[in-house]
Amino acid sequence: MHRLLQRQIKKHFGNLDSIPSEWQGFLDAIDEAYCQYDDDHKMIERSLELSSEELLQANHQLRVLLTTVEGQVSERTLELTKANLELEKALIDLQNTQVHLIQAEKMSSLGQLIAGIAHEINNPVNFIHGNLNYLGDYTRDLLKFVKSMEQCCPVMTKDMRSLAEEIDLNFIQDDLPKIIKSMEVGTKRIREIVLSLRNFSHMDEVEFKRVDIHQGLDDTLLILDHRLRFNANAPDIQIIKQYGDLPLISCYPGQLNQVFVNILANAIDALEESQLQANAQTANDYVSPFIRIQTKLISDRYVEIAIIDNGGGIPEEIQQKIFNPFFTTKPVGKGTGMGMAISYQIVTEKHQGKLTCTSVVGKGTNFSIQIPIAM
Repeated sequence: MHRLLQRQIKKHFGNLDSIPSEWQGFLDAIDEAYCQYDDDHKMIERSLELSSEELLQANHQLRVLLTTVEGQVSERTLELTKANLELEKALIDLQNTQVHLIQAEKMSSLGQLIAGIAHEINNPVNFIHGNLNYLGDYTRDLLKFVKSMEQCCPVMTKDMRSLAEEIDLNFIQDDLPKIIKSMEVGTKRIREIVLSLRNFSHMDEVEFKRVDIHQGLDDTLLILDHRLRFNANAPDIQIIKQYGDLPLISCYPGQLNQVFVNILANAIDALEESQLQANAQTANDYVSPFIRIQTKLISDRYVEIAIIDNGGGIPEEIQQKIFNPFFTTKPVGKGTGMGMAISYQIVTEKHQGKLTCTSVVGKGTNFSIQIPIAM
């Protein structure tokens, strides 16, 4: 603009030499002002460029810092989440261990109680059983003597005949040997029960040894025998044994017996519930309850023990949770929800085996235990 002003002044005065000094000073001042303006403008532009670069650099640093902070927050969140999961797992493991210890303590106390009872019963039973042999001999001798007396004195006195009729001598002679024989059978059965009780009392033992699985099943059935009977209005639970030819199994017998107890007790509970439901319906809808126990070799390394009942069955959504700790469908106070969880741990972890459950509602349930013959 000041160039245009110079041209107009030059045009007005003819040439620059004839321009008055005051106008020349004015033009010089304008030139200086414009030069100063150009310098200031360039300085401002440079300052703006530097400021923009600084802002861009600061923005980049902020982005890097934000990314770093977000990464650290995310990493810390993952660490906290992982730590929380580990704490939850540790809590569950602690609860499982606590319940397992309580269960083991209960089984140990039960074993000690049964062992004590078996010992107290065993002594008098052995005394009775041992003396029955002598009693049998004495009875046979006395009956032989009576028979000899009858042969020697075929005609009895009136008092003797009256006494013989009063005590029914002929019946006593016939029935007394039978009574002694039945007492021998009874005491023998009691001794077998005592032996089973003594075997069962070792449920808490941790010794790993070779045992007869069938003996453990029979001992367990004996302990639960009282629960196999309902009442006069319902048939007893029938036990169907389909035992295969199995070798001795290397296992923890006490713990394996505990698995048998848990599964058989649950089967009995299911059949009792079915009985209650049947009582509310017609008699034609009720099927005689049974528990079938099958054992067999499934390979040269594994055996299978299947415990099958014809109870009401287990719904599919419950089957998926049945081995979870603290899961139970029983009323409060009747179950801890740990029986099947502990059984699963014993079979899978202690014996490197498999424990599975298959069930059909209204048909029944099958628990299958597969364990190696030797580990």
